[in-house]
Amino acid sequence: MRIKGIRTWPAEERPRERLWELGPEKISDGELLAIIIGGGTSSGNAVDMARLLLNRLGSLAEIDDRSIRELCQFRGIGLARAAQIKAAFEIGKRLTQQTAGVKPGQKIRGGADVALYFLPHLRDAKKEIFKVLLLDSQNHVIKAATISTGSLNASIVHPREVIKEAIRESAAAMILVHNHPSGDCEPSEDDIVITRRLVEAAKIVGIKVLDHLIIGRSVEGYLSFRDKNIVW
Repeated sequence: MRIKGIRTWPAEERPRERLWELGPEKISDGELLAIIIGGGTSSGNAVDMARLLLNRLGSLAEIDDRSIRELCQFRGIGLARAAQIKAAFEIGKRLTQQTAGVKPGQKIRGGADVALYFLPHLRDAKKEIFKVLLLDSQNHVIKAATISTGSLNASIVHPREVIKEAIRESAAAMILVHNHPSGDCEPSEDDIVITRRLVEAAKIVGIKVLDHLIIGRSVEGYLSFRDKNIVW
């Protein structure tokens, strides 16, 4: 049986036309995804494929969490369509990072400023990534640097690497940031130990460690050591 294409639908039911008429914020996740997917196949149109992905995986976040290879396992989703989906989601993350949170030269007033910047990329990362946000004497952002990328469960961070990066950029202070791939924001014993080591090592060279944020999937999306009076 021939699948009825979207072009044969009434204009008010087509995802692209609905976006033009109503604006992107007014149409559903499935319709947005269908627009990204584009054309259909002999086994289903773009809306069918979008609904299949959402029904099987449950949400846009879960779709984003899948690799291109995993997306290609779904009917009608080949390499090109999977790449389009991943590219669209990545653009959204980069836009969020560019328009929200900290920027070079911006003054940091608290953990929430830092979390907004790192959440888009660290919240769903498969591996533990340790970063440092370097600040000047007035707590203005100099740069963010990646110190290490670890396994699914642990990241090895040596104080020497952190201090070297801070000295190279003439930083007066820094904020430590890493994610928990499990989504749990609670710090482990290793997290607390390495934080204490970094605070003491930085103190020796006259650099302040202002906070350590763990990025996860809690209600707020992060935990601040400073706010929870851990280490400090």
